[in-house]
This record gives sequence, structure tokens and C-alpha cells, in this order.
Amino acid sequence: MVNVIYRDKTWQVQAGSTVRHIIEKSGLNPESILAVRKGKLINDATLTREGDTIKLVAVVSGGS
Repeated sequence: MVNVIYRDKTWQVQAGSTVRHIIEKSGLNPESILAVRKGKLINDATLTREGDTIKLVAVVSGGS
């Protein structure tokens, strides 16, 4: 299983899914989410592995 963390929520998914698939199944917009594994940014095509912990982080933009 893979642990997924987004804000204050944690859940588990099957290993072998792409990060994009996990984001989409979570109801989040893949264009506004970054994924981090072991402190390193990973792209949405990355396949998850058994025992992974994936942290999803909302992208914040703005300014002038």
C-alpha cells in the first residue's frame, strides 16, 4: 500500500498507480497539485511503489 497525505488527511491506495491517477481519484485538480516523495518533487507520471508515502501539495500562485 501507498500512504497519501493531503493537508490534514491521510489515506492508502494500491501501489503501482501513477501519481496523476491518485490525484484524479482524490477529486483534486492535477494541474494545481505537486507531489513529493522522500522530500523530492516527483512528476505525475511517476509510478508509486509499495511502502511509499506521497505528500500532495496545493500550488499557490498570485502576485502582481
